[in-house]
Amino acid sequence: MNENNQFSSRWKDALIRLSTNRLALFGSSFIGLLVLLALLTPFIAPYDYDFQDRVLGASEPSASHWLGTDYLGRDLLTRMLYGSRISLMVGFIATAVALIIGVGWGTVAGYLGGSTDAWMMRTVDALYGIPFIILIILLMVVFGRNLVLMFMAIGAVEWLTMARIVRAQVNSLKKSEFVLAAQAMGVSESSIMIKHLIPNTLGPVIVYATLTVPQVMLLEAFLSFLGLGVQAPMSSWGLLIRDGAVSMEEYWWLLVFPSAVFSLTLFSLNFLGDGLRDALDPRTGP
Repeated sequence: MNENNQFSSRWKDALIRLSTNRLALFGSSFIGLLVLLALLTPFIAPYDYDFQDRVLGASEPSASHWLGTDYLGRDLLTRMLYGSRISLMVGFIATAVALIIGVGWGTVAGYLGGSTDAWMMRTVDALYGIPFIILIILLMVVFGRNLVLMFMAIGAVEWLTMARIVRAQVNSLKKSEFVLAAQAMGVSESSIMIKHLIPNTLGPVIVYATLTVPQVMLLEAFLSFLGLGVQAPMSSWGLLIRDGAVSMEEYWWLLVFPSAVFSLTLFSLNFLGDGLRDALDPRTGP
């Protein structure tokens, strides 16, 4: 009970500190607004996803097309709204995959220790030596291009640092009194890891996860920029930025607006991650 009370009190103090961080509040509000718009896109988008006006072609922002149109006469605002669904899905789902693998791997390695810890972490070191872009490209070549595979492939290369963070946390926690008490009571190793160790590593895990989302979104944008990510007719911010970069001298709005929203999203996620890191750092407490 005492352990649960301390855990609850720590999170309440962290929320209070987070509420005083203006940049973190701005970041969380902006991300919340983006998620809401992404969910409501089919209902609020000004045009259908596949709408084209080839006669109009590329046109600057106007009353009928707030952010302009591309060379096929497609409304840029509509494409950005639908693109947000893909980009945010990649960010959150790939990060969730990285969390599941990294937390599980790091917890087992840290708690069991010894030779098990040695070979598990040597595996992590070996995977660090493989350029992740090449690994993702190989996975997509072997299994084909589809969104689910891209989510899994990106998540599968982003879990390594998470595993190291969790392993270090578990290493320091496994000699704590509450863990020793659970061992003395005959609690199984799996229960100790799931019920006692993992909940107490959530602080650093949440912070790193928040900072992983923008990394993953940037990686998806890079892959789409290379033509290896989202394929037409689907759209993502990375794909829109690639298309805009090709024609930026003639049609500036095709690059400026997607780049601005994407950059602001990355900044917001980093603001939120930094705010959570400061809020969960016990050294900032009273």
